[in-house]
Amino acid sequence: MSNPEQQYTTLNNGLKMPTIGLGCWSGNTPEEHESGYAWILGALKNGYRHLDTAHDYGTEGVVGRAVRDSGIPREEIWVTTKLPLHHHAKVSESYQDSLNNAGLDYYDLWLMHWPQAFANIDDKPNPRHPGPNGEPDGGEYIVVDKPTFNETWADMEKVYESGKVKTIGVSNFSVKNLKTLLETAKVVPAVCQVETHPHQAQPELLAFCKEHGIVLTAYSPSGYAQVAGDPTIARLAEKYQVSPPQISFAWHVARGTTAVPKSRDAQRQHANLWELPKLSDDDVALINTLHKNVHYCGYPGPKERNGEKLVFGWTYSQMGW
Repeated sequence: MSNPEQQYTTLNNGLKMPTIGLGCWSGNTPEEHESGYAWILGALKNGYRHLDTAHDYGTEGVVGRAVRDSGIPREEIWVTTKLPLHHHAKVSESYQDSLNNAGLDYYDLWLMHWPQAFANIDDKPNPRHPGPNGEPDGGEYIVVDKPTFNETWADMEKVYESGKVKTIGVSNFSVKNLKTLLETAKVVPAVCQVETHPHQAQPELLAFCKEHGIVLTAYSPSGYAQVAGDPTIARLAEKYQVSPPQISFAWHVARGTTAVPKSRDAQRQHANLWELPKLSDDDVALINTLHKNVHYCGYPGPKERNGEKLVFGWTYSQMGW
């Protein structure tokens, strides 16, 4: 690898993934997707060697273009993408679609984005029932029982066994759903990517993943303004002379997790990758006490069903949250 100071995490298949990556979500419109090209390419020039995109993000194309235009050998850049919810019944075709979108020959890591499966209706990414007043796409997401995530994973294993993808894993899986997955899995997921930050430390999930050789990756790793404004995080940022998000990212590294923070700003990108402090054991333990078991990511669509919180059509109990 061309970055001797880059930190890497070894996965259960022996491959080394850069510990800090760049989240490549860039908005919802084609114009916003295209705007990601400049700051993703800039991140590669800033030393990033791990790019995290998804079919649903709409940025596979600009990520692939940035990789090619960077002049960096392809094998030195780790690229992650994700199987969308509405493609659980067409796994192999979806992976090829993601390759075509990016113009890449392979992905380093392919994640099942969510455990629940949406109906595939004219390849519409987020199919929804009519709303209470008949407005189109105003109601709940159209979730189907089949395929189960165990069946979807079996199809992902086939793609992995074919050699077309280097590594496979999951995203937004809980201990509950990982246990169910491992009942039938022939390949143990290498990575489980979830929302985690000092207010959502995922202690049980982290322990379970470590026990089973699964690397936990944090999305939304800063915890947004809620964590940045936490008095303890603010005090530590002053102590170490860094930004509050850098404290959160350093905490992830200290816990043995990986993280994919998103930043469009070149200076913040550099700081997030190259200027993380080494936290003392006492400060890591202090941050661990901030856990509130809250999710700050805002997901679209109806938020409740019969008083129970929803995320993309599944209740929190189905999610294992």
